[in-house]
Amino acid sequence: MDLNTVEEVVRTADPAQWREGDAWLAGGTVLFSYGGAAFGKEAPRRLLDLGSADWAPLAVSAAGIELAATCTIAQLYAFPDSEAGRDRAGEWPGLELVRPCCDSFVASFKVWNMSTVGGNLCTSLPAGPMISLCAALDGTATLLGPSGATRTIPVLDLVTGDGTNCLVPGELMRSVNLPASALSSRVAFRRLSLSHLGRSAVLLIGRLDADASMVLTITAATKRPVQLRLKSSQAALADALSAALDAAIPDPLYHDDVHGLPAWRKDMTYRLAQEIRAELTALAGAGPAPVSGDFWPPRAWPPAARAAEAGAAGVRAAEAGARTPSPRPPSPRTKGPE
Repeated sequence: MDLNTVEEVVRTADPAQWREGDAWLAGGTVLFSYGGAAFGKEAPRRLLDLGSADWAPLAVSAAGIELAATCTIAQLYAFPDSEAGRDRAGEWPGLELVRPCCDSFVASFKVWNMSTVGGNLCTSLPAGPMISLCAALDGTATLLGPSGATRTIPVLDLVTGDGTNCLVPGELMRSVNLPASALSSRVAFRRLSLSHLGRSAVLLIGRLDADASMVLTITAATKRPVQLRLKSSQAALADALSAALDAAIPDPLYHDDVHGLPAWRKDMTYRLAQEIRAELTALAGAGPAPVSGDFWPPRAWPPAARAAEAGAAGVRAAEAGARTPSPRPPSPRTKGPE
């Protein structure tokens, strides 16, 4: 969509140059899709283009991963197969979440090569998969203000509602830090949509931390991210999880749009939460966990594992047939089969 109100494009990453009527431009996949007036009372008159920022997309250290706000989805998706990603695969199981979350964009390669991590966070839509990834891994965003001030905020607290966040005018997201403590946890992922490869209507990510506590992050089903931290005996965890969901998510917090009714999103949240609990607490050698939805488990990586995965896939197909999605309750807003 043409932004016919724009009078000037300024190549800068300096928040001090921001003034009223400006809009930050990263990938532009949302800004140019919805038009200038979609995210404010007035259409932008200037675009501050971050294309000249030249920030390294990812930086890896013993402390974790720093994602530049301008890191594209394509660059993030490629990371697990990079040398740095392969080196950390054994010690950071949380990297298994990267590709399912990127896949949750269900977007074309054109979007993947333009859309950015920071843009997805700042757009703050309930179904934003980078919100899901970064909140689930205890990500912390670094924000640069026009006055020169810098502040940090957990991604969990950054998003405040459907399309709303705590950013102040002119503030620029510089990066998101994902700590090694969260990346080193065992993880599980579940996602559901009412249509094949549709927008996420429910997206849950679970972690089993070193102290045996379970961290569950609920997104897409709710207007903002919700996170639960539970530590109880395995026998009592199922009941504790349901009670925690009851307490943490009042009915008005469930999102309501054409991609799913709140009651359906709530039911699926409880279902997927219990699937994640069962997967994360399963004893070694237990059978495969039930998986509703798609994109989990992720495709095998690093590349050395791909040949083995291909052979295993043939065996699984011969023994059990191709896996099909679990039946989903029909939505009153849909007609006929999904």
